[in-house]
Amino acid sequence: MMDDTILTTISDGCLVITLNRPDRMNAWDMAMRAKLIEALEAASEDSTVTSIVLTGAGERAFCAGQDLNEATDFDEDFAEVWIDGFSRLYRAIRSIEVPVVSAINGVAAGSAFQFVLLTDIRIGHSGVRLGQPEINSGIVSITGPWIMREVLGLSRTIELTLTGRLMDAEEALRLGVLHEIAEQSCVLDRAVSVARNLGAKPKTAMKLIKRRFFEVLEPGLEDAVAAAKKYHRASFGSGEMHASTQAFLDARGGRKRD
Repeated sequence: MMDDTILTTISDGCLVITLNRPDRMNAWDMAMRAKLIEALEAASEDSTVTSIVLTGAGERAFCAGQDLNEATDFDEDFAEVWIDGFSRLYRAIRSIEVPVVSAINGVAAGSAFQFVLLTDIRIGHSGVRLGQPEINSGIVSITGPWIMREVLGLSRTIELTLTGRLMDAEEALRLGVLHEIAEQSCVLDRAVSVARNLGAKPKTAMKLIKRRFFEVLEPGLEDAVAAAKKYHRASFGSGEMHASTQAFLDARGGRKRD
């Protein structure tokens, strides 16, 4: 265990990483993401790890994305720091050269939706909801459409980004966001089984295939990160995001205004 917000266990070469803030629907802040990056980078260097499964604690969410309590304090000068953190996270997950499977329980939204799209195989249950709702909180969505377009195509990416709606499991399966739907109680076990099967395949071939996939995706990531820094600076400077996120928190009894 590296930190109580990120739990790790390993068995038969399969490392299970659990996002562990169930009281916040596993929404991440910068400190939690830093711990997740540490866990992913450590796994990448550990020769005993042959596959990885990512999941969230509890039944409500894999991860609700950015913790909006933190976001209300962001200013325009902080945009680059914030985006650099996500760049490191996305690089950490996509550059791993062993198979990575997502066991999605409940909601995967916003930056967490982007994150699971960067995993190799995604398994959920009939109650999952996935999407890119940033616009509803006044947050511009720049890095998300980069990876969404790779999976969904441009037309569906535009629709999901502008509406901010969440897909249900059947739509996600049909569009290739999910690869499999299992019973809710079996999602993690099924993900571990798939990960172990992939981890048993020839290691050099797996490593080189995954390395090439990252090479294909990396230029798009670089472009998205550069654009995100520019557009988030403008967004944070406008004050719209702060007002929208505060209204969201007020409506749900979240953090009080300072």
